[in-house]
Amino acid sequence: MSNKRKMYLWAYAFISAPILGFLLFAMIPICFSVYVSFTKYSGYHAPELTGADNYARLLARDPLFWKTLKNTLYSALSIPFGMILSLAIAIALNQKIVGIRLFRTAFFLPTISSVVAMTLLWKWIFNADYGLLNIFLGWFGIAGLAWLSSEDWAMPAMILQGIWSGLGFNMVLYLAALQGVSRSLYEAAEIDGANAWQRFVRVTIPCISPTTLYILITSIIGAMQDFPRFQIMTEGGPNYSTTTIVYYLFQNAFRYMEMGYASAMAWMLGLLLMAITLLNFWLSRRWVHYE
Repeated sequence: MSNKRKMYLWAYAFISAPILGFLLFAMIPICFSVYVSFTKYSGYHAPELTGADNYARLLARDPLFWKTLKNTLYSALSIPFGMILSLAIAIALNQKIVGIRLFRTAFFLPTISSVVAMTLLWKWIFNADYGLLNIFLGWFGIAGLAWLSSEDWAMPAMILQGIWSGLGFNMVLYLAALQGVSRSLYEAAEIDGANAWQRFVRVTIPCISPTTLYILITSIIGAMQDFPRFQIMTEGGPNYSTTTIVYYLFQNAFRYMEMGYASAMAWMLGLLLMAITLLNFWLSRRWVHYE
């Protein structure tokens, strides 16, 4: 056997493990979920073909699906606020000040902390009786709110917690992007008479636009798939006001054992995410600059 053939065999041997892993744990389940979405399947018995009934039920006979989708889109309002705040923090932490490493670590710490632990912490902060937030509002004579037990305030509370939880990761990305902007661009703009705000709008924003696009797309995907926080903090209540589409999918799959219906819901969500992502890439040609 020639050395070249041996090299090819070794190469195929090394790449076979991830390929087999992808086929066994990703591709086969994905293909099976497509089939299951057209069946009535509980997970205990053989799937029973029902055609497109799951999709018809989803779109026309299940108002709770549309409510959970609306809730999910509502919760995604945290994305623009979180991105703006992350950029502001990144700009502040990009300055040469004493203790900058400590501040960077403090802001990034929630990102590497347990989601369960952080969510329980916020559940305590939002507690209507002894939560820190209501105690803080009481200092200013403002009556405390039933944050997590009110249909009007439960989702805003989750949005607030969502903004906080995403700050650290997005801040690090923006910080790296800011440090990658060439100083010569700022110097040229300053020579042309641009003030600080004009340099920020005309130089900084365009130069970090690829990072902004990445954060926007990944944040939308994350927000549309978010459900652990809602399960821990509100369990989807009150009156389904914080039930997201993935939490509703989880309930159908593992509480009601309607695997076929849950699979149809998953594929509808996947198609929606694909459409939103493609739309973002198409629109990005107008505002993202790679040079």
